[in-house]
Amino acid sequence: MPTYTVTAATGQLGRLVVEELLARDIAAQDVVAVVRTPSKAADLAERGVQVREGDYERPESLTAALHDVDRLLMISGSEAGQRIPQHTNVIDAAKAGGATRIVYTSILNADDTTNPLAGEHQETERMLHASGVPITLLRNGWYDENYTAQLAQYLDHGEIVGAAGSGRISAAARKDYAVAAVAALLQDEAGDHTYELGGPSFDMSELAAAVSEVTGSTVVYRDVPAAEYVAVLRGNGLDEATAQFVASIDTSIAHGDLETSSDDLTRLLGRAATPLADVVRAAHAQHTP
Repeated sequence: MPTYTVTAATGQLGRLVVEELLARDIAAQDVVAVVRTPSKAADLAERGVQVREGDYERPESLTAALHDVDRLLMISGSEAGQRIPQHTNVIDAAKAGGATRIVYTSILNADDTTNPLAGEHQETERMLHASGVPITLLRNGWYDENYTAQLAQYLDHGEIVGAAGSGRISAAARKDYAVAAVAALLQDEAGDHTYELGGPSFDMSELAAAVSEVTGSTVVYRDVPAAEYVAVLRGNGLDEATAQFVASIDTSIAHGDLETSSDDLTRLLGRAATPLADVVRAAHAQHTP
């Protein structure tokens, strides 16, 4: 039986992936959780999962963590600007460890996008292709949770402010991306594969409407020019560089960079993606006394 290794396994996506592997009756001893802080995965170790310490910043830790690795899910690093050296460390260790496939969480429409986050993903994809290890690229769209995490703010202000125009976003629930990742890990397939992953698209006005319907409180979307959005973000406490970065993401959304017509997500899930309203409802229930 192959082993299934997940990096960043105590992160929000990684833990869902490990749980999904176990839910599919993959033997716990065949699941390897690579984590920066093993104590945070003590519950997984108690269930029989192999917990190994591995830090993207410390190549020597990855050499040990990915020794005798088989199928690897490499979850992209969370620190923009640091991903290339981090991912290089993981790829090198995985190749040296005998990986038979590397599955990587990339970004939607990586071949043609103005999203400022895309560059590091594009370079990582190039490195993966050059590694000689069979690869699967999971080009994930936005998480619905990117927005529902701000639900309290939306309700407090009665509006969502942005510069995305009428650009549509093929987002999906984090759990859906985790299930899709496991489906890709379990597939017995040769060669390299690329999946463009996203759920039914919505624009920001539709997001505001979903929030209003679920919560019973009126929330509207107020679209502003990118420069004005930068000023709003600065007023909310972001520094100039970060505000410009966030605004440029909205500009890329306006260009359509986070929309896809691909049905890859539903094919990997074997079902429809979780409706946006359900994700909003879950977030609202979690934060409602």
